[in-house]
Amino acid sequence: MTYLVADDLVSEPAGLRFRRLVERPGILQLPGAYNGLSSLQARNAGFEALYLSGAAMSASMGLPDLGIISIEDVCFFIRQIARSSQLPILADGDTGYGEVLNVMQMVRAFEDAGAGAVQIEDQILPKKCGHLNDKKLAPAEDMAAKVAAARKARRHLYIVARTDAFASMGLDEAIRRAKLYVEAGADAIFPEALSDPDDFRTFASEVKVPLLANMTEFGKTPFMTAKEFEALGYKMVIWPVSALRMAAKAHEELYAMLRETGWAKPLATRMQTRAELYATIGYHEFEELDASVVRSLIPNGNPE
Repeated sequence: MTYLVADDLVSEPAGLRFRRLVERPGILQLPGAYNGLSSLQARNAGFEALYLSGAAMSASMGLPDLGIISIEDVCFFIRQIARSSQLPILADGDTGYGEVLNVMQMVRAFEDAGAGAVQIEDQILPKKCGHLNDKKLAPAEDMAAKVAAARKARRHLYIVARTDAFASMGLDEAIRRAKLYVEAGADAIFPEALSDPDDFRTFASEVKVPLLANMTEFGKTPFMTAKEFEALGYKMVIWPVSALRMAAKAHEELYAMLRETGWAKPLATRMQTRAELYATIGYHEFEELDASVVRSLIPNGNPE
């Protein structure tokens, strides 16, 4: 499909599609995608929904994940990923970009850009990655007001409320906050930075809405599979920055090779070929939409 032809476009709201995926049996796997190309690759691998991480967006812009980027910055990423993949996206809304009215503005902007769900967390600015130390939390009642505002503003957007209380206040407070956010209108809860399978299990036994687990690398949560999270009572799992980390490491190796040797040939077998890239982005399908464009011939390769 080209996604430029009207018949190929998905007409059902992304929020309804996201909700249906959560409500079906099994756990919904949400790999992180941080641009249009990575979203196409995730879709081609068979994933049905995506996660858009604030940390990945910030890092791709050369910025730390400290709540620096704006609503419109995020909408830029949502639009390109939604257009490219046509998949429902869970977008990271950080702390909501302000208070109640700002949260309502964010919800409408994200929906208009094509998001299927939004995640809001109970930190205050400047916020931190959920797996770092000394996060500052908002009063639970303030966060609940933001959740209620998001619920009031949304048309179809699925609302995920994240609590970062576990690290500094313990499991009981994380559970208390989660229940308050559910009462305020959250569709699902994201308990951040739990550090033991027993904590995941206890949380799931107390909070009776769909739950999201964060399987980020190099954090406080031990490596577990999607099936293991499902067995602990979770309906969604994200790998928020994995794709960006893989790509960034490859960039680092390429630039070092170019600087040290003056060519990239030793890494060519690890690169996506021109033909593979063109197939991923539908290059020839785009050409076929314009009769004035002659179909491009892909070179066979570089001469020795």
